[in-house]
Amino acid sequence: MTAPDALNDQQLQVARSTILKGGVIAYPTEAVWGLGCDPWNLEAVTRILELKNRPAEKGLILVAASVEQIRFLLDPLPEQLQKEALGYWPGPVTCLLPDVNKQIPEWVRGSHSSIAVRVSEHSVVKALCEAAGMPLVSTSCNPAGLEPARDASQVSRYFDGHLDQIVPGALGGNQKPSRIIDIVSGKQLR
Repeated sequence: MTAPDALNDQQLQVARSTILKGGVIAYPTEAVWGLGCDPWNLEAVTRILELKNRPAEKGLILVAASVEQIRFLLDPLPEQLQKEALGYWPGPVTCLLPDVNKQIPEWVRGSHSSIAVRVSEHSVVKALCEAAGMPLVSTSCNPAGLEPARDASQVSRYFDGHLDQIVPGALGGNQKPSRIIDIVSGKQLR
């Protein structure tokens, strides 16, 4: 379900600038608040891992505004795997895609040969990815072991003064974070 509100031009420009300068943002997603950044910026990704106290080897999810933003990951895959992934998007399903050509940095992939990707239909997520011109890191907005943030005040309690921007907006209608499907094995991992 798409959030009913949209970001204004100024909010989008601030978010875009923050992301492109290596900043870390918090933003609403389909079910919980997320932390995001430019996935090709090692310092930004490292900050997220440190904020969450998350081991780098676990890897992170990428979220995109459209299939076209992650086409470079789909094109090297066999047609059947592409069709499998495309059947889930846009929507609240994260697919594990083989990163055949190692196009995503290891600091995002973690110790895996695949990359977790979601093409979102949430209006704020889509607007952020479109404004940045790239898919973004998307990981739940919480320190390890705590419940993911469900509102901006909880984001502030968790990370007060340690984020570059808290992007306004409402959560989508989902009660649980996205399902994770391995498109090669067909197994649901979450």
